[in-house]
Amino acid sequence: MLAHLLRLHGISSVVIETRSREYVEHRVRAGVLEQGSVDLLERTGVGERMRREGLVHHGIQLRFSDSDHRVDFGALTGGRGITVYGQQELVKDLINLRLDAGEPIYFEVSQVTLRDIDSDRPIITFVHDDTETTLGCDVIAGCDGFHGVSRSTIPDGVLNAYEREYPFAWLGILATVAPSSEELIYCYHERGFALLSMRSPTVSRLYLQVAADERIDDWSDARIWEELQTRFTLDGWTLQEGPIIEKAISALRSYVVEPMQFGRLHLAGDAAHIVPPTGAKGMNLALRDVSILADALTSFYRTGDTASLDGYSAQCLRRVWRAQHFSWWMTSMLHRFPDSDAYQAQLQLAQLAYTVHSRAAATSLAENYVGYEWGTS
Repeated sequence: MLAHLLRLHGISSVVIETRSREYVEHRVRAGVLEQGSVDLLERTGVGERMRREGLVHHGIQLRFSDSDHRVDFGALTGGRGITVYGQQELVKDLINLRLDAGEPIYFEVSQVTLRDIDSDRPIITFVHDDTETTLGCDVIAGCDGFHGVSRSTIPDGVLNAYEREYPFAWLGILATVAPSSEELIYCYHERGFALLSMRSPTVSRLYLQVAADERIDDWSDARIWEELQTRFTLDGWTLQEGPIIEKAISALRSYVVEPMQFGRLHLAGDAAHIVPPTGAKGMNLALRDVSILADALTSFYRTGDTASLDGYSAQCLRRVWRAQHFSWWMTSMLHRFPDSDAYQAQLQLAQLAYTVHSRAAATSLAENYVGYEWGTS
C-alpha cells in the first residue's frame, strides 16, 4: 500500500518480499476495514473490487446472558460503518496494480540485510534468484512484520518496548458455509469467548477462545463445531455448519515499540505494534501508518524538509495507543481469564450490560470500532 501511495505522487520504490506471491495472496489474516481505511482505498483507486465484493456492516451483535444486543454503528457515529474484505484480497488488488504499472516487486528474497540506516543513504542487500542485489535508498520502510529484520536492525537502547501476552489463544476456522448472521457476533460465554465473522456470502470465519498451550491436532472438526454450537447457543437461532477448509491456533499479544523510526528507517504495521484481534485494528493501523508515511515522504521529496519524516512516529503513536486500549478493553471484557472467579464474571457481565444499554458507552464502542478520528468527535 505504501508503494502504491508513493507511485501516485511520482515517487519510485522497490518492494521486496520473503514469501512467494502465491503465499501472500492466499494467507488468511484480518478482514475488517474501518471507515477511514475504506475511504483511503477508494480515494486512491484500490476500492473497485472491494466495493463490488466487500460486505458493508453498520453494527455488531454482543451476545451474552442468553440474548443478543446490537450496537448500531450508523446511528451512533453519523452513518459510518465497516467493510468485511479479506486482507489477502486487498493484497491481490495491490499486487495487480503494481505489476500492471510495471513497478518492481521481488518475491522470495532471502538474506535481507539493512546497513547504514542512520545515514542519508541507507543500503539494503538481499538475494533473489541466487543473485545478490544491493539497493541504495533515501528511506527504508520496514513493513516486514513482527519477525522481520527491520526492527532488530535498530541499535540496542533506542527502542522502548511495551508488551502484554494474554493467557489464552484463538482457534480460528474458515468454513464453506454461508454466515449464520448478517453481522459479526461477539459472544461472551462461561466456557470462553467466541466470534462469528465472515469473508464472503459463502465463507464463514469463526473463532474460539482456547488455552494458550492447545494444539490444533487435538481439535477435530467435529469437536470444533460442537464447541461453537455450545457457546453460540440461543433460542430461535441456528449456527449453520459446513466443511472446514482451514484451521489454526494463534496466540494473542499486545506490543508497541517507541519510537517507530531510527535514522532513515521507519517501521510500519506489525513491525512496530501488535494488537489482539478482538478490536479488529491490526490491518487498519498498518494502513494508517503507511498513509502518514507516504504524506511525510511526499513532503520530503517536494521540499527537502525532514520535519514530517521526523514527526512520523509521534503522529502514528497517538492512534496506535488508542487502538491498543480499545483492543485491550474488548479482550478483557469478552474473554474468560484463567484466574477468573464468579466475582470477575459478574463484573464482565455488568460491563457488557452497561455497554449495550448506555448510549454513551455504546457510542464509545462504535466510534472506536469504525475508527476513531481525532478532532471529529
